[in-house]
Formats: sequence, C-alpha cells, structure tokens
Amino acid sequence: MAFIERNVTSDGKRVMSVEELKRWLKRFDGNGDGRISQSELREAVRLSEGLFASWRSKKSINSSIDANHNGFLDDNEFTNLAHFADKFLNIRITNF
Repeated sequence: MAFIERNVTSDGKRVMSVEELKRWLKRFDGNGDGRISQSELREAVRLSEGLFASWRSKKSINSSIDANHNGFLDDNEFTNLAHFADKFLNIRITNF
C-alpha cells in the first residue's frame, strides 16, 4: 500500500493532508469498524517504515496518540497522529 504523495520537502519529509492520511489509514481498518486500532496502526507503520515499527507504534499509540486510552485512534486524536507522523514516519501533515 503506497503512500499518497504530493511532494517531498527539502528535509525529505513526504507531505500529505489530514484527509489524505485518513484515507490511507482506512486501508488498514481490517475489521471495518471505522477506527484504527493499535495493531492496525502498527501494520501501517510497519509497511511505511519497517525497522522498529511495532515498538514505535505500540509505544506511541499508548502514550501520545491515544489521548483517551481506549486503544483506538479517533478523529479527535489526529493532531496527535500528525505529530507522530512527523517524528516517526517522516511525513509532514498539512491542514490540521
């Protein structure tokens, strides 16, 4: 599953909007419940980054992305995901 890429910044980060990120993440919603679970996010990170993906996604969804600690990425937590993407996925999110 390839990223939806518009361009790459001078520091090598891919650029995408929140809506593009949401569309890309929905591809990993294996059970179709409309939410991204920890294991679904881990799979997205693994496919985009590889090494240490499982550890990074588990640590990050537990500590920084999943603000209400329900184990899922909700729409109101996409700002947290944007920061995670910038730090760990080398993606700059616009319009959040």
